[in-house]
Amino acid sequence: MALSPTALNAAVDRAAALLAVDPPAAEREIRPVLRQAPKDPRALLILASARRRQGDAKGAASLLEPLAAAFPRAAQTRYELGLVRSDLGDGPGAVEALWQAVALNRNYALAWRSLGETLFKAGDTPGSERAFAEYARAAVTDLALRPAADAIFEGRLDHATRLLSQRLAAAPSDTTAMNLLAEVLVRLGRDADAETWLDRALGEDSDFDGARLNLAALLFGQQRAAAAIGHLERLLARDPASAPYRNLMAACLSLVGAYDRALELYEGLLAEIPLQPKIWLNYGQALRTVGRRADAVAAFKRAIALAPGLGEAYWSLANLKVAAISPEEESAMAAQLARPDLADDDRLHLNYALGKAREDRGDPAGAFAAYAEGARLRRLAVPYDSAAATAQMKRATALLDAPFFAARANGGCPSEDPIFIVGLPRSGSTLIEQILASHSAVEGTMELSDIGFMAQAIARSAGYPAGLAGLDEAERLRLGETFLANTRVHRKLGRRFFIDKMPNNFHHLGLLQLILPKARIIDARRHPMAACFSAFKQHFHQGQAFSYDLADLGAYYRDYVELMAHFDTVLPGRVCRVIYEDLVEDTEVQVRRLLDHCGLPFEEGCLRFYDNDRAVRTVSSEQVRRPIFREGLDQWRRFEPWLGPLETALGPALETWRLPSGG
Repeated sequence: MALSPTALNAAVDRAAALLAVDPPAAEREIRPVLRQAPKDPRALLILASARRRQGDAKGAASLLEPLAAAFPRAAQTRYELGLVRSDLGDGPGAVEALWQAVALNRNYALAWRSLGETLFKAGDTPGSERAFAEYARAAVTDLALRPAADAIFEGRLDHATRLLSQRLAAAPSDTTAMNLLAEVLVRLGRDADAETWLDRALGEDSDFDGARLNLAALLFGQQRAAAAIGHLERLLARDPASAPYRNLMAACLSLVGAYDRALELYEGLLAEIPLQPKIWLNYGQALRTVGRRADAVAAFKRAIALAPGLGEAYWSLANLKVAAISPEEESAMAAQLARPDLADDDRLHLNYALGKAREDRGDPAGAFAAYAEGARLRRLAVPYDSAAATAQMKRATALLDAPFFAARANGGCPSEDPIFIVGLPRSGSTLIEQILASHSAVEGTMELSDIGFMAQAIARSAGYPAGLAGLDEAERLRLGETFLANTRVHRKLGRRFFIDKMPNNFHHLGLLQLILPKARIIDARRHPMAACFSAFKQHFHQGQAFSYDLADLGAYYRDYVELMAHFDTVLPGRVCRVIYEDLVEDTEVQVRRLLDHCGLPFEEGCLRFYDNDRAVRTVSSEQVRRPIFREGLDQWRRFEPWLGPLETALGPALETWRLPSGG
C-alpha cells in the first residue's frame, strides 16, 4: 500500500532522527520510502549517510556521487560526500567536497570541523587552523551570541568583550558565552581571568567538552601540565580517537617527564597522520629531550620536507647546537625568507636558524643581521617595558630589607627538598643542574613555573612585591607546602632533593625565603656580554620578553646584579654564586663547592655529568651531554662591533658582576 504524502514525510523525519543513534534502524525506516519514491533526494541522502555510518563507504559513494551532480547546491550532500571520500582514502576529493559544502553554507559547523580535521591530516596546518576558527564561529547557534562570535573571528576583541559581558549580565548561566569570553581573554593575555570563566562553565556543565579542551590548552600554555592532563583524561575517555586530544596529551606528558607515553602517543598519531608536519616537529622535540639526537634530526627534517616554510622545524634543528645546518638547508631557508606570503612566526624562526647557520660558518655580520631581524619580529609580538622592570626591582630592594626578614624569621615550610637555580638564561644553569642531577641524592626536573604563578596570584590580590608583607606564618607555610605538592608530579626517582631551574625565579628570592626558608639557592652567573648576547640570539618560547633588544638585555642584567647584591647583603650566605667561566676552568673545585652548599657529599659521578642519560628539556640539552668545553666562553667577541647598545646599558654591571656572594 502506497504511503500518503504525510506518511512519507513522517517516515523521512523518523529516519533522519535515527541516523545519529541507530543507523541500521534509519536504513530500515527509509527503504519503504525509496521503494515508493526511488529518486527522492532526501531519502537517498539518508540512505547514503546510514550506509556510511555502518562502514559501507563504497555503497554510500555510489549514492552520493550522482546525487551531488544532480543537486550541485545541496550543502549537506557535499558534506556527506566529503566524509565518504575521506573514508575511501581520497583526501583531495574530501577536501574539495567539504570546501564546496561550506561555500554553500558558511554556517555549516560540522562541515567546517570535518574540513579542519581533513586538512590537518593532509598536513595543511594554515588551512586547518582557518577551518577550525570558522567552526568555532559557526558552532555558536544562539542568535544572541552570533555577533560576539563573529567579532572574535574578525579580531574585534574589545567589541566581543562588551557583547559577552552584556550577555552574561543578562544570562549568568550561559556556558557558551563563558567559553567565548574565555577565548577572548586568552587572546588579550588575561589567562587568569580566562581560567576563572572556563572553571565556571564546567561548573555549570561538566560535559562541555569544548570548554574543557580550552582549559586544558590554557593550562598547558602556562606549563601547568599536570592539571591539564586530568582534563584530557576525561576528554579521551569520551573520544579516545581524537587527534587533537592525543596531540595535546602527548605535549603535556612531555612536560611532566612521562616521555615513554608521550612518544607512544606521537608515534600512534604519526602512523595515522603521517603528513602533519607539526606532529613530526613535536615528536622531534620529545626525542631531543630524551637524548635521541639522530632520531630528532630525522623528525625535524621530515617536518621540513612536508612544510618547507615551517620555520620552527629549521630552528629546532639549529637549536640542537651541535648539529650544523648544511649549505643546502641554508639556501632553502633563504629561499623561504624571500617569500612575501611567509607568516611572521615562520619568518622569525627562520631568521634565528639562519643566524646560527651563518655563525657556524664564520659569518658574524650575516649572523648578527639574521638574529637581529628575528629579535625584531619577536619583539613585535612580546613588548617589554624595561623602565617598569627596573622600578619593580627598586620596590623589591626597598621592601625586602634585613628587618623585613628578621621580623618573619618564623614560618614557611621547613622542607629542604628544593634546590633553586636562578639567574639569566644561557648562563650555565643547565650544566649546573646536570652536575647536581648526577648525584645520587638529587633529581633534576625542569624549569618549573609554579613560583612565578604564585607571585602572579599575590600580585593580583595585593600587589607585588608589596603583597609579601601581608603573608602571615600560616599562609607562608601553606604556600611552601603547595609548591611541594604541585611539583611532586615531576619527581620520578624518589630522591631526597629536586631541582627547579627556572632562571627568572631570581625575581622571587624574597618569596622563596618566606615560604621555603631552608631551600638551597644557586645563582648561575656568566660574563654579562656573553650571557646577554647568548640570550639575544636565542628564541625563547615564552617568558623572556627582555631578551629581544640589546639595551633591554643590558638593563635587565644590571637590575639582576643589583637585586642579587641586595640579597647578599640582607641574607648573607643564603645564595651560592657559581660563575660559569670558573666552572669551565676549574671544574672539580667548583663542583665540590657547589655540593658543599647543598649539604651533599662529593660523588665522582658529578664530574662525569655527561654520562647521565636523564631527559633535558632546555636548549642546552645536547651540550650538557658532552664534557665541558672552553670554545663557547668568548664567542660573543666575534660580534663585539654590533654590541655597543648592550655594553652601554650594562654600565657598572660590567665591573660588579663577579662580586662574591659569600656562599
